[in-house]
Amino acid sequence: MEYVQEGPYRFRIRREGDMRVPGMVFASAELMRDAEKSLEQVANVATLPGIVTASYAMPDVHWGYGFPIGGVAATAVDDGGVVSPGGVGFDISCGVRLLAADCDRRTLEPVLRSLMDGLGRAVPRGAGPGGLWRPGEHQLERILAGGSRYAVEEGHGEERDLWRCEDGGHVADADPGQVGARARERGTGQLGSLGSGNHFLEVQEVTEIYDERVAGAFGLAPGQVCVMIHCGSRGLGHQVCSDHVRAMDRAMARYGIAVPDRQLACTPVASPEGRAYLGAMAAAANYGRANRQLLAQAARRVLRREAGARLTLVYDVSHNLAKVETHTVDGEPRTLCVHRKGATRAFPPGHPELPEDLRAVGQPVLIPGTMGTASYVLTGVPGGDAFHSTCHGAGRVMSRHQAARTTGGPQVRARLEADGIAVRPASSRGLAEEAPEAYKDVTAVVEAGQGAGLCRKVARLVPVGVVKG
Repeated sequence: MEYVQEGPYRFRIRREGDMRVPGMVFASAELMRDAEKSLEQVANVATLPGIVTASYAMPDVHWGYGFPIGGVAATAVDDGGVVSPGGVGFDISCGVRLLAADCDRRTLEPVLRSLMDGLGRAVPRGAGPGGLWRPGEHQLERILAGGSRYAVEEGHGEERDLWRCEDGGHVADADPGQVGARARERGTGQLGSLGSGNHFLEVQEVTEIYDERVAGAFGLAPGQVCVMIHCGSRGLGHQVCSDHVRAMDRAMARYGIAVPDRQLACTPVASPEGRAYLGAMAAAANYGRANRQLLAQAARRVLRREAGARLTLVYDVSHNLAKVETHTVDGEPRTLCVHRKGATRAFPPGHPELPEDLRAVGQPVLIPGTMGTASYVLTGVPGGDAFHSTCHGAGRVMSRHQAARTTGGPQVRARLEADGIAVRPASSRGLAEEAPEAYKDVTAVVEAGQGAGLCRKVARLVPVGVVKG
């Protein structure tokens, strides 16, 4: 794949063949070497009908289903622009929730073992069913329509949780009627659970503040204890993606659409299939928000019991969504369907969708690292590129199978605990698959995003204890 370097953290993939726009990769030269395989997918996305400006790749980009993970693309709704489930992924609304405690690391130290034991018992995880709330049919309908808002109404949280959550805790245009029976069946048994893979609940310490004013607005201070939760919509979201990929694959010919990879199955946003997918995706996103809400409440109960501490929500933001947004393209405001897959929105100061108490400083952007490495809190910046988007994490460099062949779970656990990190895994193999060496250097990823003008660092957090899916 031919590309040219345009700046220290910008690489352009030239248009060729059926590409409608160029590709743009935000990365350092070193990260670019890890991204080589996924550039083919960046170019494939550039062929989608209605795509505007560029097919973007974030610094953590790696191979995914259709779209690369770390891919961003926007299509013009009023010009035949399409929506593609591959541009969202199977774990719809997978995202990160950060809560800040009213205590510091020293306060926590004497009770860390009992705290982690308590979290290990309180947080359901693993690939199968088993959650904190098994909703009835009517309740599931309300969850799909109302997300965190309905969960809070039912006593699983507090009002602040809603205005410190993307979209106020729920996506308003959800259409639960587009969520099929099998997706509902899978979702009923998994609400309030981490799942497996790279999902986790981490107890962390704020070790560095880069911007005191913004950190203060977010509610973060040096030495403070935080809890970070990374998970999504579980089997329900996976099934929604599978169902609608099949429907779009059958429908593409009717719209005269051909794509270089069937995993990019798509239809116009305004088509019946496009509207059905967006409605189902929004419903699955609401399920994901409610899922994180329940896990946050479980963490609150354990922290209160074991440490006498209270957790307050900093922010909750997704990194697997397609959203209809207004952005300026060629000097004109356009209505776009912005796909962010393994990419986080990063709205700048003054953006009208931000809660009032954050509007002056910008949106919190939550970037988890790996077990044993730092995580970061960033903020959006004026003029941010890629429709105000940035990375979502470290990004894999090894498949799970490769990682498990390279090291063993007991060795990973021993290494982490030697570094003072208490680990409560669901399985030994799961630890091996998520070993830190299976990922890129999250600090290099974050600094590349900052260098490219996508975001700005606010705080650095390091793990104290990990509950692993």
